[in-house]
Amino acid sequence: MKQGFVVLPYCGADPVLCKRLEEVGCAAVMPLGAPIGSNQGLETKAMLEIIIQQSTVPVVVDAGIGVPSHAAQALEMGADAVLVNTAIAVADDPVMMATAFRLAVEAGVLARQAVPGNRSPYASATSPLTGFLEALA
Repeated sequence: MKQGFVVLPYCGADPVLCKRLEEVGCAAVMPLGAPIGSNQGLETKAMLEIIIQQSTVPVVVDAGIGVPSHAAQALEMGADAVLVNTAIAVADDPVMMATAFRLAVEAGVLARQAVPGNRSPYASATSPLTGFLEALA
């Protein structure tokens, strides 16, 4: 960085490490979702959530993203981007898989922007209790 390089470090999903990388001037952090090339998905989800919440630089989830839904989930969580390689490279139809990832990323961003409701361990009626049937008549 002292020599003018833009540093985008690939690193473990360690919130303390990612914060330190940010503090020393890295332009982004790229924590792994799972072991590289494993296609396991977001095995480090709890740590990624902390990293995303505390980061002031872009968070690019890298490694382990095996199917488009993994990418959508990362974007829904608040990641700024994902980096996908193996899942596309090893697919029977890489072009189709890349298209599926593009659509999943768009869906993940839209879902985050729509601000989903909070998760609850309990059931809760969401339909209006009055005026609903009258409006249909």
